[in-house]
Amino acid sequence: MQLLSDRQRIQRDIEALARFTSSPGQGVSRFSFTTEDRLAREYIKRQMSASHLQIREDAAGTIIGRREGRRVGAPVVMIGSHFDSVRNGGAFDGPAGVVAGLEIARILDANRLVTEYPFEFVAMIEEEGGRFGAGLFGSRAMLGKVSSAELQNLRDRDGINVATAMREFGFDPANIGTAFRHADEIKAFFELHIEQGPILEKAKIDVGLVETVVGIDQWEIEILGRPDHAGTTPMDMRADALVAAAAIVQEIYRLGKQAGAGTVATVGSLQVWPDAGNIVPGKVVFSVDIRSTAAVTIRKISTALQKAVHDLPYRYSGISVRITPILSVQPTVLSATVLKILEEESRNCGITAQRMQSGAGHDAMIMAGLTEVGLIFVPSRDGRSHCPEEWTDYEQLQTGINLLLRAALKMAGIFVSE
Repeated sequence: MQLLSDRQRIQRDIEALARFTSSPGQGVSRFSFTTEDRLAREYIKRQMSASHLQIREDAAGTIIGRREGRRVGAPVVMIGSHFDSVRNGGAFDGPAGVVAGLEIARILDANRLVTEYPFEFVAMIEEEGGRFGAGLFGSRAMLGKVSSAELQNLRDRDGINVATAMREFGFDPANIGTAFRHADEIKAFFELHIEQGPILEKAKIDVGLVETVVGIDQWEIEILGRPDHAGTTPMDMRADALVAAAAIVQEIYRLGKQAGAGTVATVGSLQVWPDAGNIVPGKVVFSVDIRSTAAVTIRKISTALQKAVHDLPYRYSGISVRITPILSVQPTVLSATVLKILEEESRNCGITAQRMQSGAGHDAMIMAGLTEVGLIFVPSRDGRSHCPEEWTDYEQLQTGINLLLRAALKMAGIFVSE
């Protein structure tokens, strides 16, 4: 049996989802629980319906399309990724994996395939944390790792917390616990994703098969000073929150660089109040993102960061600080069993592959706490991602989907031959 994905359908899905953006002409900006989210959600559900999937949404907002197998009550083979984006991002980060699931569902439906194990095709939200700051929301909810405190405390730039946004969108935050999945419900989880780096393209390799995913610590830091007139307040009488913040930004860069290869540290978001050229900054809030393949390195940098922040009031007069943990995920080793299947299937169909580690966080790393996980990378042109220029050739995406299809069918009880 030879089953192949359709390039034109893949392109149609990617382009359709890219149109649901709040920044037309400036990349894809699609945040969770927004109009753009709803439009993308409706499109995804229409495609699932056309493939005769049983559709539901869990309490976190993840879309789930189910196709039953022969075994009643058997654990599912789950395929999916996320469909939210960063601000002014690209069309492929997340949607590539969602579209992979949609395309595989079409192939199963068109060929009337019956598998031993059921399939679930999932489209998750707030993986990026683009709106509220703490990412991997849909997958964390499946593991019971989203607390009511998080829903109340995390807010977007307009001061709206997650609970309010969910409620206004039609989800009840009080039900978040019902998104939890038991380990015996899921046989395996597969995610296809763009590499977001230059390795595969440079080596002319079709796919990357991920062995490990970096750990992540994310923090929010608030520094309070005093807003004063920029022209009449002497330099030695200022409590400038931005000057104190700048010291931490420099320290984070130093700590990340000092740690060496495999570790990065970033300040990617910074807000200043009152945000006026003629006023001494009275308040600064900024993010810190620390990533490494070594858990001990993440802990070391996070500890040094906390000390540096708490030392600020002793270095700068009139300054007070607050540092809040947003997200902490350990480095993750993915399933050796699934990796072996992916390697075997890539050889069987002439797809070139190499083992890789991921420097970006993915829902797959969270799902690895629940089940066997396989993560497939497809090449990114010039290694670009999180920008409008993000691009993966559709033929390369199609190749990745074909491999995912074969491996998933093997897990679900159908063995595809040439």
